[in-house]
Amino acid sequence: MLTTMRADLTTALKARDRVTAAALRSALAAFDNASAVEAAPAAGSGEHVAGAATGVGAAEAERRSLSRDDLDAVLDEEIRERSAAAEVYAQAGRAADAERLRAEAAVLARYRSDA
Repeated sequence: MLTTMRADLTTALKARDRVTAAALRSALAAFDNASAVEAAPAAGSGEHVAGAATGVGAAEAERRSLSRDDLDAVLDEEIRERSAAAEVYAQAGRAADAERLRAEAAVLARYRSDA
């Protein structure tokens, strides 16, 4: 799914499809955030910055592998957030913004495993 979403993001950017590009960028960022591992407190200190790590791979962040269920849960949350925000915008009389958020939710819904 992530590979497909990244390829579709490239296509959307080339086509200048702002709605699809915005939805996919946000979802891919949410997946990256969900795969982040809680950072351990710094053990030592670097020469110039207290707690700084040095050496090969010091800047690499640990990631955990997300299962399809994890990806679907993150995707569901992204869809739910857009739908809720669309309702708030609609009630506030901002129909164009509400429609844009609904369109983004529809884009993301295509990537559900049961879709």
